[in-house]
Amino acid sequence: MMFKLSRFIYSSSIRSSLRISCSFCSSSISHPTGGETASQRSSSQNYEPQELYGQPTSGTHPHLMAENELVPGITKDEFQERRHVLMKKLTESSAPGLNHVVVIPSSTDVYMTEKIPYVFRQNSDFLYLTGCQEPDSAVVLVGRGAEKFISTMFVRKRDAHSELWDGPRTGVERAPEFFGIDQALPFSELKAFLKMLMKEQKNAKLWFDHSNKIHPEVSSIMSPFSDQNEPKCESPRPHIHQMRLIKSPAEQSLMRRACQISSEAIAGAMAVTRPGFTEHQLFATLDYESRMRGAEFLAYPPVVATGNNATIIHYIKNTQVLKHGELVLVDSGCEYHGYASDITRTWPVSGKFTDAQRVLYEIVLEIQLEVIDLCRDMPSLDSLFQFMSRSLGKKLKEAGVFSSTLPDGNLAKCVFQIAFEFCPHHVSHYLGMDIHDTATIKRNIKLKPGMVVTMEPGVYIAQTNTDARPEFRGCGIRIEDDILVTEGGPIVLSESCPKEISEIEKIMSSNNSIENHIH
Repeated sequence: MMFKLSRFIYSSSIRSSLRISCSFCSSSISHPTGGETASQRSSSQNYEPQELYGQPTSGTHPHLMAENELVPGITKDEFQERRHVLMKKLTESSAPGLNHVVVIPSSTDVYMTEKIPYVFRQNSDFLYLTGCQEPDSAVVLVGRGAEKFISTMFVRKRDAHSELWDGPRTGVERAPEFFGIDQALPFSELKAFLKMLMKEQKNAKLWFDHSNKIHPEVSSIMSPFSDQNEPKCESPRPHIHQMRLIKSPAEQSLMRRACQISSEAIAGAMAVTRPGFTEHQLFATLDYESRMRGAEFLAYPPVVATGNNATIIHYIKNTQVLKHGELVLVDSGCEYHGYASDITRTWPVSGKFTDAQRVLYEIVLEIQLEVIDLCRDMPSLDSLFQFMSRSLGKKLKEAGVFSSTLPDGNLAKCVFQIAFEFCPHHVSHYLGMDIHDTATIKRNIKLKPGMVVTMEPGVYIAQTNTDARPEFRGCGIRIEDDILVTEGGPIVLSESCPKEISEIEKIMSSNNSIENHIH
């Protein structure tokens, strides 16, 4: 590999020695392959507590971070390995002999009004590849294969005035050692860097995702390069998502804890539920209990839906009063160090299921246990959805849920269609850094060890649905767990969240007030 820029020199002898010279920065970087890497050099370094970076470190947050970790539980070495794997995948998927230029942006701050920001949440793909939790950053990978590439991170420069208002920054000088990359440049020079790079690399393959404008400024910078580039610019997301689909042991551990936190928060919400409570108060309980156990925030606006509201799949207004005799459906998860949980439980406001509610609940629970057990055969999520739909239609018919006015012949012919009417969503999706994780991966592929998926059958019978008998109308029930697929069978990461009728009714029998529960 050989290319030369007027301000950047990348040597063809990169396999034996890599040297980067750049007039954007005041120094050059050199390390022989097989020698000491950036992560190895920093693994023995203890960051002093007073040395502040743009994110937690083992020095500033010893209760969260161990030495050499960029994200709690995930080491710098793992992030380096991910970049190596990505470059190997991109090279193998393309015509031989090409160099590759990969650009992955961070998120940027988004404001709800004037100077009031929303809580910052990092771009998942950028976080997965770098461990960097700062806004207004980008990583550029240039080269070929797992070893012949150079990583450049663009970060905000240190600025005493800005840091006084918004907190410390890692800065250009400290970023290479801290993140384990080859070089760092100011974010403001990303455009100039790419302009010179693409001028010299006329035949390089450019990788950038234009479909999601994660960082509007980076998307604007990339537009002219994408239009002029040959071969055509492609999105790296499908390749990154293939990697993210299989969770490493460190990721599995974080997801297990995220599920445990949400399970305990939902159990806490069960314990305080009573007529007269509001959906909003249950929302507040979930948020409080999750944060008190270490979650950064809820992973999505939770569904807290009582009565007929529970038949609205994505109901998030959470403003209604809980009434005697109704069910309440809670779909809630938390984000824990970049990884999400997603759990749903349904329980009676008054603490006891009615006969009709019990019938529907037991149908949903039985189906859920069946689809979880089927995961040991490593089917596709789509095949599990087909199974759920057939089983739901059959069980609803056997339980006498359908209205007697529905013709028997029509029922026999359309059980699948009727089941979809009562449960219009899929039974599962991938879970990880995002709630609907790895969105480019279809649900028709077979499960593999290391995947984490949800299992969430449901039944929703609106008050206006005349296809069901009157006593079943106005009921929405969903039971959702998070499942780790392993060679030995499925592991329910959210198993501590009560879902058996006897467990739920026992928890609610105490009828604690929210004050007693919290204190």
